[in-house]
Amino acid sequence: MSVAKVVEVNASSTKSFEDAIQTGINKVTETVKNVQGAWINEQKVVVKDNKIAEYRVNLKISFLVE
Repeated sequence: MSVAKVVEVNASSTKSFEDAIQTGINKVTETVKNVQGAWINEQKVVVKDNKIAEYRVNLKISFLVE
């Protein structure tokens, strides 16, 4: 039997949503072991001068508890 836990994080990128997602996962895996998956809870952009300046995501990342 296994138990999983979920952490919620916000991450951003000036490149893309995919880069923001990868940034969030990379940061969490620096301190959390056994990451199993993630889902995107929310996506949004910051607009400046009629252009997308920043991509932001809210992620829920699951990992197995030892």
